[in-house]
Amino acid sequence: MKHQPKNSPDDLQAILDTAPKRRSRHWWRLAPVALALLLLARLLIPGGPEAGGQYLTEEAVIADLVVTVSASGTLEPTTSVDVGSEMSGTMAEVLVQENDRVTKGQLLARLDLAKLRDSVIRSKASLTAAEASVAQNRATLAEAKAALSRMRHVAETSHGKVPAKTELETAEANLQRAIANEANARATVVQAQATLKTDETNLAKGTIRSPINGVVLARKIEPGQTLVSAMTIPVLFTLAEDLTQMELQVKVDEADVGNVSVGQPATFTVSAWPGRNFPASIQRVGLGSTINDNVVTYKTVLKVRNDDLALRPGMTATASIVTAKRENVLLVPNAALRFTPPEASEPKRTGGFVSRLLPRPPAEPKKRNGTTTSGAPQIWVLDNQRPKAVPVKTGVSDGRWTEIVGGDIKPGMAVITEYQEAKP
Repeated sequence: MKHQPKNSPDDLQAILDTAPKRRSRHWWRLAPVALALLLLARLLIPGGPEAGGQYLTEEAVIADLVVTVSASGTLEPTTSVDVGSEMSGTMAEVLVQENDRVTKGQLLARLDLAKLRDSVIRSKASLTAAEASVAQNRATLAEAKAALSRMRHVAETSHGKVPAKTELETAEANLQRAIANEANARATVVQAQATLKTDETNLAKGTIRSPINGVVLARKIEPGQTLVSAMTIPVLFTLAEDLTQMELQVKVDEADVGNVSVGQPATFTVSAWPGRNFPASIQRVGLGSTINDNVVTYKTVLKVRNDDLALRPGMTATASIVTAKRENVLLVPNAALRFTPPEASEPKRTGGFVSRLLPRPPAEPKKRNGTTTSGAPQIWVLDNQRPKAVPVKTGVSDGRWTEIVGGDIKPGMAVITEYQEAKP
């Protein structure tokens, strides 16, 4: 058996001297691996949300709050009347123009009345003939009564010998016939009177008069034009009763109609008068809805004063309806009610590299931003540079500020509205 020779002290020293040289020769191959491990650790094990970031805050203030609802619509007269003609014929003359002021009963236009006058004359003649027929039948009735009376007297005197029974029956029949003819003549008179009255009414309708005191908005007829009144009555004029009192008809969205009620103040603007706000008030909120492009709206009428006649019918207006008004109340920005700190919305990841690669149990459902677990609103404030939740009770909101009616929030207190990550 052969034995391996033992290393001498000189040989061991030679090995130790050459080992560092071999390690330094292979170290550069391990540098990329080490760099990759450092980057992976940085990605998998980030710092906490406070690392380099900051919380943005705003102060709670005491101020007035006005909540408004916007809606658009058109201006209309309070009372608008379309004046037409029930009669057919040729328009002889038109006596008013657009923008003319008219009074009730004023003559606006006149048809050619020749045929209508002829009808009245014919009806009067028929009435005269009917009245003459009544007089004639009355005379016949009187004659029949007298003849029957004489026969009855003769019959009593002769004890029924004369006249003959048939003659007496004929006289009675003649009397009944005379009574019926006289009644028919009277009915003919009534019929002739009704016909005359109708013809006179038609003659009066041949002259078109204003039914109200107002102003002419539109004139749709010219002299010489032929009118044909059939199933529909042609519109000749459009009149507005009083342009100093108008109404604004707007469409309120279904999301806002619950806050709109009669008597609420409002303002509106029109393109014709930029920069000018016109006052108005809610007069009526419609119950019936209108659906246009899947948008549900409700017709709302605003009462408008137009003393200087600056507003005109048909103008498009944008109204701002005041649904709530608070004075000297505590307000916080709406962003504070929506805010939730990063560590509250996403729990911190803890554990080593291996634990991050293993499956984790499902996370608990997240609560809604700005609310407690029970759903009550809350606001976050800084306490020793850490966010602290403060439950509150809210009032009305205008979309930018919200009224605080309860909770441990004081004027001037800084509330958190946003968390800003540090820039890399």
